[in-house]
Amino acid sequence: MSPRTVLVTGEGSAVVAAATALHSARTGRRTLLLAADDPHRAVDDLLDTRLPEQPTPYADRLSVARIDEQAALRSALDGFGARLAPALDLIGADPLDPEELTPLPGTRQLALLHALRTADAETVVVAGPPPAELLATLALPEQLDRYLDRLLPEQRQAARALRPLLAALAGVPMPADWLFEARAAASAALAGARAVIEAPGTSVRLVVDADTHGTRQLRRIRSALALYGRRLDSVVAHRVLPPAAADSADPWLAGRAARQRERLAELAAGFDGVPLLTAGWPEVALEEIAAQLYADGEPAPGEAPAPWVEDRLTADGLLVWHLALPGADRAGLELVRRGDELVVGTGGHRRLLPLPAALRRCTVSGAGLHDGVLSVRFAPDPALWPARG
Repeated sequence: MSPRTVLVTGEGSAVVAAATALHSARTGRRTLLLAADDPHRAVDDLLDTRLPEQPTPYADRLSVARIDEQAALRSALDGFGARLAPALDLIGADPLDPEELTPLPGTRQLALLHALRTADAETVVVAGPPPAELLATLALPEQLDRYLDRLLPEQRQAARALRPLLAALAGVPMPADWLFEARAAASAALAGARAVIEAPGTSVRLVVDADTHGTRQLRRIRSALALYGRRLDSVVAHRVLPPAAADSADPWLAGRAARQRERLAELAAGFDGVPLLTAGWPEVALEEIAAQLYADGEPAPGEAPAPWVEDRLTADGLLVWHLALPGADRAGLELVRRGDELVVGTGGHRRLLPLPAALRRCTVSGAGLHDGVLSVRFAPDPALWPARG
């Protein structure tokens, strides 16, 4: 069985994640339900158990766990105390006691990445943070890896043997060996997290309220996921009224059902190609919710959005770089070329995408957004492009 990771986000994500995990376990897959953002312990209440920090068996083929930010911070700082002690002594500062440590901004995202990287299960279902925070978490490994390459490039590590000589020539101390070791460890951890995030079996499941969802906001979420190359396997609408409500003698209920049906139709049209699943909780058991959602089977992860290049040199003398951004708004689109990269922004999110070698020898001649696809036209630079005989 290929590994599967389902990141559930949005309003009602705890219920959908718990029902999905139960469904996965009952189909015979060894499953882990991970509560990554559940400050009020809604998952605990749904399962009627207190989720521990370490994966613990809950039912047949199902284990459960909760991310502990405090423990994650302490674990991250383990081993650095002795290395930081000389610097703290130099400035006359006392080290912090473990009891004084409280989670810092970004701790929760790093803890989730660590949990995904170390999870041991055939299916991992995450009751994730809200969409904006989940997007930031999914983008974090790529961003941190880029910062490491800029601040402490790999080639500097080759100069460790020359560090005493370089220090004497420069007149300033060079980074200690432990800094290079920490950089190597961080790179390995980031690579592991990216491997899980970018794996073919990893996808995002977006949960919305059938009555109160905002279509424009959801379109921005979809375009941001596509920008980062993440798969959206389905949209789940909950609190859906039963079909009989449309024929109710109560005009208020019938009117609400009609408006909800229109909103769901608009939602399906706005997410063309993405399955729309519906359920009508809250006053039902998790098993029944799973049956409502996955009666026709669980949605497949689909293909990850990735840029592609269209060769139009013969017809138009152009190469066209395409990126699918379904749901993107032209007014909120940002596009800048920066050397050998394109800076693409949509819905308040930005990503730096490397250009293929051929496009690096071209100049941008125009761009457009049509049917949810961003297309950037490149014309060969005569000074860099080989002459065509």
